[in-house]
Amino acid sequence: MKFIKKNLLRTTVLAILSVTLFYFFFDSNKQNALAITNANEYNVEVFKTPSCGCCYGYVKFLEKEKFKVKQTDLRYLHDVKQKYNIPLEMQSCHTTVMGKYFIEGHVPLEAIEKLLKEQPDIDGIALPGMPIGTPGMPGDKEEPFVIYQLVDGKYSIFMTI
Repeated sequence: MKFIKKNLLRTTVLAILSVTLFYFFFDSNKQNALAITNANEYNVEVFKTPSCGCCYGYVKFLEKEKFKVKQTDLRYLHDVKQKYNIPLEMQSCHTTVMGKYFIEGHVPLEAIEKLLKEQPDIDGIALPGMPIGTPGMPGDKEEPFVIYQLVDGKYSIFMTI
């Protein structure tokens, strides 16, 4: 009798764990599918200079992630940076406008997904400079990427990847 109770308990615990893990993975896959599906809902425009190879690499990265991207080549990006009130120390080589937000620089997908999922009351996010290993930039990641959130030209940390 003890043997049967012990096996029944073990089977019950394994069943509960299996169901929990199934829902965890199912829900996680559902969220990933949601992020990919939502990509088509956003008007995405990348403002860049015509000769910038890494900017083109970022456009290709966004397209690979199922975003429909309009490229706008400009000789100078000063007016775009000014329009979105992006301070010099937060600037990069291109500015992406996605829905109601701007995304400055080579921002990884994790930060974009967080932005679109949480819909915070900010103007946009930025990854200043051109860090090696970011989308569109060659090389391996050398250090954590600090992504900033901006509101009226003021910034604070949004997330670190």
